[in-house]
Amino acid sequence: MTDVDDATDFAVVVYREDERWEAEILPVALTEDLDGLVHALRQQPSLGGTIGLVAVGDDFFVAIRLLGDETMIFLSDVTASVDWSLARQVLDRLDIPVPDDEELDQVLPVGDMSIFADLGLDEMELGAISGDLELYPDEMLLSIAGRLGFAQAFERALDALG
Repeated sequence: MTDVDDATDFAVVVYREDERWEAEILPVALTEDLDGLVHALRQQPSLGGTIGLVAVGDDFFVAIRLLGDETMIFLSDVTASVDWSLARQVLDRLDIPVPDDEELDQVLPVGDMSIFADLGLDEMELGAISGDLELYPDEMLLSIAGRLGFAQAFERALDALG
């Protein structure tokens, strides 16, 4: 199965430089390549680690955080793995099976729910944001960016998309 609509797909790297949050757009091809995405994030030096935020279509987002040698990954909706390559790659990395058809009736986040806990966004809040069916993935990521304090940098990066 191929990924259908990349018009709303984007990948952003977020990092701290000189005590300020910075964000830059990554190549859209990385929205389909988890290993390539992690590699790109490792190329961005940052004392406080690097964050990768990816939105795919109107369906889901992936958050990745690199701290030293540790890689934390969060997928907003496990059911996306049925239709989307990146979501399947995340499940493979987390050693979680792709859900069966009878398990596809609700949005369930998977991965490191405490990925941003030390930055002020706890597991419950992350779960609430990712489970809000009124929001699109880019809106969920903007909400997360706001809670973590880098909404302006994130919005500037997205504005560069056009």
